Amino acid sequence: MTDQVAAREPQQDRSRATRERLLAATITCLATKGWAATTMQVVAAQAGISRGAAQHHFPTRELLIEAALRSLFDQRMEALRQVDPPQGSDRVRYVVQLVVDVNTDTFFKAAVQAWTAAAADPALLEHIGPLERRFARGVHAVAVELLEVDDSDPRVRSLIQGTLDMARGLGLADLLSDDSKRRARIIAAWSEQLRDALAKPAG
Repeated sequence: MTDQVAAREPQQDRSRATRERLLAATITCLATKGWAATTMQVVAAQAGISRGAAQHHFPTRELLIEAALRSLFDQRMEALRQVDPPQGSDRVRYVVQLVVDVNTDTFFKAAVQAWTAAAADPALLEHIGPLERRFARGVHAVAVELLEVDDSDPRVRSLIQGTLDMARGLGLADLLSDDSKRRARIIAAWSEQLRDALAKPAG
């Protein structure tokens, strides 16, 4: 290994670590401070680097936020695909809880801030819109896989979509206050209904 190659590797490692800190800081700022307050300067300070160093990696705030959302979403989906839900009657409850958790975590809170801003900004929507659709499709696919159901059945597909819509609604309700107690009751009730509905034969 040449001296030049050896010198580049630590530099690349530092650059990668800086980028990861920036992405994590962006999600934290979005979720806790909101869209307007998530500026390059604020994110850089949260990550412990200079604004110039942040802009070296991401020239604009929009590119930074898009990259942060995409990166964390990919991590979330990879983690979800590794879960091993229980067999039997507890499986549906487990999956419903998992889907709700995805829609109430820090990533979701950060994403909502970006989605809301994009709704009033056509240029931003070009960046954020595809991410939102990817998020919805990804969670839907994971739910179908974990529940081991036939998504080509229109009735089953509607039940899964209804579960995802409910989970997103619970996530929105949790933005302003701790909604965990009411959410737990709803999850329990819906899990029973979904389990019974999925057990019914087609037609």
